[in-house]
Amino acid sequence: MTDTAVTPGSQSALRRANERRVVDVLRRQGTCTQAELARVTGLSAASVSNIVRGLRAAGTVSVRDTASNGRRARGVTLLRPPGTVLAIDFEVDRLGVGVGDSEGNLVAREQIDYDVAADPGRGVRRAAWLAETTLQGARIDAGTVSAVVASVPGPVDPATGEVGPISCLPRWAGFRPAEVLAERLGAPVRAENDANLAALAEQRLGAGAGAEHLIHLVIGEGVGAGIVLSGEPFPGAGGTAGEIGHIALDPRGPVCRCGNRGCLETFVGARYLLGMLPQDFGADRSGSGPRMSDVVAAARGGDPGSRRIVAEAGTALGQGVAIVANLFNPDRVTVGGPLAEAGELLLEPMRRSMELGSLGSALDRLSLSAGALGRDASLYGALWTAVRSAP
Repeated sequence: MTDTAVTPGSQSALRRANERRVVDVLRRQGTCTQAELARVTGLSAASVSNIVRGLRAAGTVSVRDTASNGRRARGVTLLRPPGTVLAIDFEVDRLGVGVGDSEGNLVAREQIDYDVAADPGRGVRRAAWLAETTLQGARIDAGTVSAVVASVPGPVDPATGEVGPISCLPRWAGFRPAEVLAERLGAPVRAENDANLAALAEQRLGAGAGAEHLIHLVIGEGVGAGIVLSGEPFPGAGGTAGEIGHIALDPRGPVCRCGNRGCLETFVGARYLLGMLPQDFGADRSGSGPRMSDVVAAARGGDPGSRRIVAEAGTALGQGVAIVANLFNPDRVTVGGPLAEAGELLLEPMRRSMELGSLGSALDRLSLSAGALGRDASLYGALWTAVRSAP
């Protein structure tokens, strides 16, 4: 018995076509032995065995010992539709990769510390290597990847996939990571803003579950917001919707990296807040300087200076969110990033500031809480978006 080529093209295309033939039989007929699959599909026994092995490694089918006509056989049962999606999470100092099944469930992941901001070309090459390594470690054929979504900490033009000039990755301005990744991975890739992806994940799986109109803040080096309206992300015409960090709060305030003065980011961004620390803060720590997680831990432990820093950040955030609440009237606002770990030490000053700056009707149905997914929010959002965009 010989295999029949169903679709022209590469070996990977032929493999995917033959895989679909096996899955279609299992979907129609239920559990089948490998011999029955070979007979119905016209594929060789060796090809069916290889296909089943790959589907089993991906969690698509289960295989158990059974009997057919008095002989030992292997029964194959379809568990879920086939297909693999990839999420690539670019952060300033970290790379993460998540492998998901056809429903967006995370089945494998890897992450490494890496200076993503230094060089976009090298960063993308490293991300492609990490994606391939993660697939190999999970024993998943790269040919089964149907869609890839890259999370980028900056505005991404929906039409071109180009990273905007004002981001936490200044050297990435004008770069199109999706194009380079697609060439290296051999699969369709789209790049999306990290805050938009995090907002989708929180709305589906996290603290924003059930909200129809959600604003999710991501506070780190900068301050971004993902906006979900009527259940769908709102990137704006050029991908810059949600750049809440550049709302001007004080025309005489510090000069922001965007060129304006007194932007919200200059009152809440990690660099600004860490610059407020006394020189002897964390003097007993060795190695690198203090991080926002250290400030939050000190605040939660009762350190008055750290509490003041967190509270003032909450007040500034509330001023910015008050403007957004008046504009979009969301029913949920969630806060992500290291600063959100401060909990009510951050959220209570935010609420007081929002009450002073928002219309009462804008706050009547609005709830404020910390996000539930932490640093993984963008990764989960990328998986879900990849599922939605898969052919």
